[in-house]
Amino acid sequence: MVDRCLRLSRRNVDAMLTSLMLPIMLMLLFVYLFGGAIHTGTRYVTYVVPGVLLLCAGFGSSLTAVSVSHDMTAGIIDRLRSMDVSGRSVLAGQVAASVVRNAVSTVLVFAVAFGIGFRPTAQPLRWLAAAGILALFILAMSWLSAAVGLLAKSPEAAGGFTFLVMFLPYPSSAFVPIQTMPGWIHGFARHQPVTPVIETLRGLLLDAPVGANAWRAIAWSAAILVAAVGLSSVLFRRRVG
Repeated sequence: MVDRCLRLSRRNVDAMLTSLMLPIMLMLLFVYLFGGAIHTGTRYVTYVVPGVLLLCAGFGSSLTAVSVSHDMTAGIIDRLRSMDVSGRSVLAGQVAASVVRNAVSTVLVFAVAFGIGFRPTAQPLRWLAAAGILALFILAMSWLSAAVGLLAKSPEAAGGFTFLVMFLPYPSSAFVPIQTMPGWIHGFARHQPVTPVIETLRGLLLDAPVGANAWRAIAWSAAILVAAVGLSSVLFRRRVG
């Protein structure tokens, strides 16, 4: 199932290029056009990379919603079930392919970031911790995307999930410090799921204290993952039952 989904991704070249290149283009846009006007206490490229990684994860996982919706509406699931392939394995294949796609896009973002001056100071253990936090978040978002794909009536509707994942990093600490935002949005920006993940990645990569952000990031990601897996199971049974 994973190999099938990766093959489908390679054939959908336009969507793949968009999910890979758009976060990089946004990073270059913020660094070179807006970075000089945004004061974060450090070089802006150093500040913005963790947020771009999560934006990248969101774009990559949104393809999963479209792929799952396409499978559900094109009769593919019926054909697979006739071969005694379980629905859980179909969804797991889509999620695993999403994780692989996101791993590739994360490497590309890091490569470009290094090229434009990003210089993390993390020790090996902190790199491993950052990779684990990011992988958990990607896995949670991928399962959430699968659930969205099961809810959507068409691949086009599932593609609307991209709007949500594009929006969440903006009212967070991804691109500007929260204290520079209007006061009425501070509560949401500080306590939404994306902010603790970004702050944890930033602290780990820059060898700075992460405090309670790490536990909040793990708690948010784990909660989303458990809810998304459960919801996906229920929705799949309803769609094919």
